Amino acid sequence: MGWVTRFLTAVAFLTVGVIFSPETFRSNSDTANVSTFLKLAHLLSFSTAFGAALWVTFIGGIIMFKNLPRHQFGNLQSKLFPAYFTLVGVSCAISVASFGYLHPWKTSSTTQRFQLGFLLSAFAFNLTNLLVFSPMAIEMMKQRHKVERENNIGGEVGGSKNAEVAKSNPKLAAMNKKFGMIHGLSSLANIMSFGSLAMHSWYLAGKLDL
Repeated sequence: MGWVTRFLTAVAFLTVGVIFSPETFRSNSDTANVSTFLKLAHLLSFSTAFGAALWVTFIGGIIMFKNLPRHQFGNLQSKLFPAYFTLVGVSCAISVASFGYLHPWKTSSTTQRFQLGFLLSAFAFNLTNLLVFSPMAIEMMKQRHKVERENNIGGEVGGSKNAEVAKSNPKLAAMNKKFGMIHGLSSLANIMSFGSLAMHSWYLAGKLDL
């Protein structure tokens, strides 16, 4: 099934859900309908950002690292990360916009202001990764791969022979140090973004009536 077919199928189910929703028949107010639409936009965008971050950070990345040759894993990540950070960034932006519209700053409670702050933090950390840390890490990774190939390493799965070779290769050792710093900052920004979304999930859970 192609991605277009999948997308259209999801849209069809969403449309049916909207048509048969009790709110659709119960409310004749344009304001109420707009509010419901914004809540839907917020919920879908937040869940997309949270789910993508959860999968990439704690599941997908670990599985790929343990089962792919290290250079192949790195090259795949260099293609995956820009798409991942773009998806989460757009989703966070929609969440911020919809939540901010539903809860204007001047009339919102302290709790709602904190929640908007969490969403803005998630967006900012993710944007920093997209525009700063991720491009730097990818470029440094490509340079390090070149040096590793010259030393016939990088094709191993899981563990790395890099540290052993770096003991006698100052250039590789310097690259490792720089890459480790950039990758560490990128990982920290990603965790901070995910943590901010996790805090907002508790707020949303308190609003659900199940």
